[in-house]
Amino acid sequence: MTALIVKPSPRAGVAPAAAAEFLDLLPHVRQHAAVVFRALPAAEREEAIAEAVAAAFVAFRRLRARGLDPVRDFPSQMAIYAALHVKDGRHVGGRASSKDVLSVKAQRKHGFRVESLPLATRRPHEDLYGGLNGQRSLDAYEERLRDNHRTPPPEAAAFRIDFPEFIGSLCGRDQRLAGFLSLGNSARDAAARFGLSPGRVTQLRQGWCREWHVRNGDELPRRLRPRGKTTSAREDHPVAARKSIASA
Repeated sequence: MTALIVKPSPRAGVAPAAAAEFLDLLPHVRQHAAVVFRALPAAEREEAIAEAVAAAFVAFRRLRARGLDPVRDFPSQMAIYAALHVKDGRHVGGRASSKDVLSVKAQRKHGFRVESLPLATRRPHEDLYGGLNGQRSLDAYEERLRDNHRTPPPEAAAFRIDFPEFIGSLCGRDQRLAGFLSLGNSARDAAARFGLSPGRVTQLRQGWCREWHVRNGDELPRRLRPRGKTTSAREDHPVAARKSIASA
């Protein structure tokens, strides 16, 4: 039987002497972090204090490796920078992405915040009338809850009539191309299959989208409007234009 002896890495653990020295710094870090994060809820405050302690310990080990003694020379600065480390949204052992909506750093950078949705729309009287916009906020929230992905029956019936007519107005190749794109295929795949360039496929797709808005009399999206064009899609449609002239 052969035994494999593995020597522990000097960076794998923490020396008892270093841990004992950090204990002298720990009260400074905890006390300062408790003051800085005193406005947070209890659970978040404890989490922030723990993050500050971890950040202070990492900085302590790096300074000791350079021959410095932060416990003796600058304990207050260690506590201050540990709290700033947490306030900046950084974590020991990982980095917070500025593009993650749940990241405190991203919320602070872009000026928004994420809140949990209430389990019910019923609110106490103090929440509704204790603030300036209590009832208005609740009304806006309930209005958003009414939105769903179900198409109203009149719009569904109109779509079943208008869309086949619109597809029938295209040539045979464009009908097949539109069906291929409707399955979720990319413009590159469609170009390779139908012998077109990806740019031409994009032009056709935008043209179909513009024609569909025109047929329905909708206002064109900004990306589909010709440069310098301010008229609505209804005015561009020949049938709608004839109707407007006749009514005039």
